[in-house]
Amino acid sequence: MEKRDELVKKLLEEDEGFRTTYKTHQDYENRLAKIEKKPRLSPTEVLEKNKLKKLKLALKDEMEKRISNYSQEKGA
Repeated sequence: MEKRDELVKKLLEEDEGFRTTYKTHQDYENRLAKIEKKPRLSPTEVLEKNKLKKLKLALKDEMEKRISNYSQEKGA
């Protein structure tokens, strides 16, 4: 896991696209956590929760792909 963390750190420093994706993922995660703290959700909140989960997953997939590509390029 340490190797992966180092790759993420390097990508955050070097890759603007990765940095943007990472920050957006963090934003979605924070918004999702805020919604999930509520004891009850309105139908709109349920839809928002599901939408955020899907968007967050798509960003996670994109970040993993970039990490994998970076790792292969650098031979890490």
